[in-house]
Amino acid sequence: MAIAACRRMICSRSPKSCWRSAALFSPRLCDWRSYPAAWSTTRSRGVLACFCPHLHRAEQAIAKAILDIGAGTPPWPEIETEKALAWVEGKLGVTLAAGQRAAVGAALGTKLAVITGGPGVGKTTIIRSILHILRAKGVEPLLAAPTGRAAKRMSESTGLEAKTIHRLLEFDPKEAGFLRGADLRLDCDLLMLDEVSMVDVPLMAAVLKALPDHAALLLVGDVDQLPSVGPGQVLADLIASGSLPVARLTEIFRQAAESRIVTTAHSINRGALPDLASPAEASDFYFVEAADGEDAAAKIVKVVAERIPARFGLDPIREVQVLCPMNRGSVGARALNLALQNALNPPAPGQPSVERFGYTYRVGDKVMQMENNYDRDVFNGDLGFIGAIDMEEAELLINFDGRAVAYPFGEFDEVAPAFATTIHKSQGSEYPAVVVPVLTQHYTMLQRNLVYTGITRGKRLVVVVGQKKALAMAVRNSRGRRRWSKLRELLLSPLD
Repeated sequence: MAIAACRRMICSRSPKSCWRSAALFSPRLCDWRSYPAAWSTTRSRGVLACFCPHLHRAEQAIAKAILDIGAGTPPWPEIETEKALAWVEGKLGVTLAAGQRAAVGAALGTKLAVITGGPGVGKTTIIRSILHILRAKGVEPLLAAPTGRAAKRMSESTGLEAKTIHRLLEFDPKEAGFLRGADLRLDCDLLMLDEVSMVDVPLMAAVLKALPDHAALLLVGDVDQLPSVGPGQVLADLIASGSLPVARLTEIFRQAAESRIVTTAHSINRGALPDLASPAEASDFYFVEAADGEDAAAKIVKVVAERIPARFGLDPIREVQVLCPMNRGSVGARALNLALQNALNPPAPGQPSVERFGYTYRVGDKVMQMENNYDRDVFNGDLGFIGAIDMEEAELLINFDGRAVAYPFGEFDEVAPAFATTIHKSQGSEYPAVVVPVLTQHYTMLQRNLVYTGITRGKRLVVVVGQKKALAMAVRNSRGRRRWSKLRELLLSPLD
């Protein structure tokens, strides 16, 4: 019998590497029974599966909390939806579409709701409307998102403070855990989480553990994006269970429909190859065809270093981000980082530089934080720029949103060059312009949700460089890598 193994939820090969794979494995490859402390066995979709016990318990805790919240009543008095909608339209100067009105009404009338949809469908307007109505009723909300960039966007769109989930739960690096929990709950009447597709099983379990019993929960995210890097597929399982109200927005509004970024993303999400013809006039989406990897790499450098700055006036280092399907290969993030650094920030006479891990770091380089560092107050995915290199002190200063942070030379492993990065690392972020290579050499990663996620990271401009055949392969591949989880079944059969 084959045993279903998890990464993203279950394990593979051996408990020591269970977090690395999402494959199926046979007991012939690993005697999983010899690790009784590391495994829990149960059935997922009728298949015998081995779960890491802490992940299985976390899914059970999520299911119980979700069902308990959904069975409760909102902590605010009953609201006359039609009057509230008319009032908020006047206050915000907007006219809500039918789907938006239904989404707002669902959030006002229930203690637990999900709002999902792609770009240009009005999620931000819905969030603002809900918060405006509930705050007028005296409701105290808390807003949070998985990443600092997503939390910052949430603050900008709502005018309210939003925190990362780790900040909200007051992560204690010394204890490697959260101060907020069952013994110290959050102080709010409503918790609104954005970019929930990025939230993994352990983090969602921690959030629900800290949520006050009386508080309502509103989850917002795009279920068609890549799932969380960590274990599970929380948002997808919640929606698929049918156990809570879900507003799935599909209508693209007129202003958004004028954006080729939006229409291209929705075409890909429907499984249709988008229009790749060169537009007759200025556009926010372009496809640049490349014959092979070498041709694509050269064109990417030219697009970033010359064509985008000349035509759109964008800073090629600070406002343009290359997002790759993978790290490896001639058109992977590693190779493109070297090529783009040489084009955008070549060595200057007399300027200090430091070599570490196969890269040469220079003043002016764009870098990305690769792990959470609570002492430095920088987090996984944060972008910074090297401001100074002090050879005497053996450290460099990296500027993160106007704040200089010191890194000793021995701690360079926390950062990596970021002229190019992976699409996975871009989750929760937006950039003025993105350039996305898509070639057949990326075939192991050519999935619809990967390309969709990359394209939706661009705010003002998206340029796809590559082969039509490769893009068609990605658009057709909606399966992705299968994730084995139990949450959906636990929500449907809580006693199982």
